[in-house]
Amino acid sequence: MWDDPRALRKLSNALFAIAVALLAFGVLHYAIHLPLFALRTVQLQSPPQRVAEADVAWVVRNELRGNFFTVDLEQVRRDLERLPWVRKVDVRRHFPWQLDVALEEQVALAHWNGTRLLNTYGEIFAATSEQSLPELSGPDAAAAEVAQRYTRFNEMLAPLKQQVAQLSLSPRGAWELRLQDGMVMELGREQMEQRLARFVAVYPYSLAAMQVPLRYVDLRYRNGFAVSLPAARGQG
Repeated sequence: MWDDPRALRKLSNALFAIAVALLAFGVLHYAIHLPLFALRTVQLQSPPQRVAEADVAWVVRNELRGNFFTVDLEQVRRDLERLPWVRKVDVRRHFPWQLDVALEEQVALAHWNGTRLLNTYGEIFAATSEQSLPELSGPDAAAAEVAQRYTRFNEMLAPLKQQVAQLSLSPRGAWELRLQDGMVMELGREQMEQRLARFVAVYPYSLAAMQVPLRYVDLRYRNGFAVSLPAARGQG
């Protein structure tokens, strides 16, 4: 090979290209680690309503690593999404030393199983809320379905000017709801909407005329339903 000018020229060109690439890499590595590109600002795109800005500041101060070029945006996103009331986070670089952060906050739909909250997407999350919220319960795997049923049942009850205060799905798949006036309704495991629609259609023309609040309604009958009235004064 050493006697072959063409081979020597190719080898020389290859070595030169490698040297240039290494030099460029070294220059780039040096440049992106200059103090000039140290992160100076983390800008929230809108003021949070539920998320404490102090919590966001704590994550930025204690968890942020690297500079404008080397910061791990995915890690920053995960760290911020661990905060209470944060559902999703979008993080973007803003040259030359800023990160733009967009927080999507949780919107609580209901209390879930007495210990956590359920958002409007039917997702379970852990946070503390002092809001007056309905109580939903059931297997965690069915949380999204329970949320959808809650919304649908409220739509169906609108003509009666009633809303669901509690909705539960048993491990066996049976549905029970309690209205804001205290009425408990057993819907069973099938044809829940048809059963509720039948009650809503009948109630204004028959049961409401009795002018007494219903305590309990069992809708699990094929062609009707059973009701329980409050005990008369002096009884029970």
